Amino acid sequence: METDKIIIGITHGDINGIGYEVILKTMSDSRMLETFIPVIYGSPKVAAYHRKNLDIQGLNLNIVNSIEEINLKRVNIINCVDDEIKVELGTSTQEAGKAAFAALERATEDLKKGALHALVTAPINKKNIQSDKFHFPGHTEYLEEKFGKDSPALMMLINDVMRVAVVTGHIPVKNISSALTEKLIVDKLKVLNASLKKDFSIIRPRIAVLGLNPHAGDDGVIGTEEQEVILPAIKQAEKLGITCVGPYPADGLFGSGNFSKFDAVLAMYHDQGLIPFKTVSMDSGVNFTAGLSVIRTSPDHGTAYDIAGHNLASEESFRQSLYMAYDIYQNRIRYEEINANPLKTEQRAERGGRVE
Repeated sequence: METDKIIIGITHGDINGIGYEVILKTMSDSRMLETFIPVIYGSPKVAAYHRKNLDIQGLNLNIVNSIEEINLKRVNIINCVDDEIKVELGTSTQEAGKAAFAALERATEDLKKGALHALVTAPINKKNIQSDKFHFPGHTEYLEEKFGKDSPALMMLINDVMRVAVVTGHIPVKNISSALTEKLIVDKLKVLNASLKKDFSIIRPRIAVLGLNPHAGDDGVIGTEEQEVILPAIKQAEKLGITCVGPYPADGLFGSGNFSKFDAVLAMYHDQGLIPFKTVSMDSGVNFTAGLSVIRTSPDHGTAYDIAGHNLASEESFRQSLYMAYDIYQNRIRYEEINANPLKTEQRAERGGRVE
């Protein structure tokens, strides 16, 4: 399939939420086709239902059976579910969970075989998607099992003013302290540092590391994780050449605006990083799964059942997810070119080969 544009797969997520609304609103802008080829993994019937319900004009989907049949100049959709599927707006149903996983599984297969250059996932319901095949707390963990053989996956949230990553993701709050280890923090710092270089073209990243407890433990008065786990991890990462500073009290770093002095912030747990992030960019932030061999982004919001079908959802976060997937793909190409092994050129020269 000869094309200069990259092919981005889009999974439809939960059919009863706002996934199709943000997808269709985004794709109704013809300029989206100027830089990439979109392939929706979902249901033409469900897409038609949402398009009619939302009165979205000027968007015709090219229905295909497989990635090999896509039209390079159209918005494509691959049917992944039964035609008799039922939409129940604003409701969590087992049928919707099955449809969400069917699309994700199909897109993941095409991503694995190299037919897609990147994947953008619409929101799922983490409860109704559970099954024998999907027993994960979210997309991040599922994709980590599929593609994270060389390094752990890292949830990173990005907007215009900050990048926030988390050491522990979708786990209960009561398990956070016991889950934090020096090795885990160092591993996440390594992934974050490498991603900032490779995916965001930052030559010498500076990372702020948060503490776990209020006031970062106040020298052990309010907790000892900072002294016993986090600070040793920071020192170990520094020995590996990673520029990281902390541990900082979370409220102070975000409240003072000092996060802007760093290229990224590493939070210890989900809400510690995501609450300040979503406070400033609920409608425009992007969730990026760093550390994988493949590129996956998603909007930073959920299924939003409460507004599903009411034409109230903003598509900005989803649009930015597509743009970021494209940018990361281009950054990775440049990174590989810059860091290509010069020995290959020297070996060609030694063999009498021509060196341009």
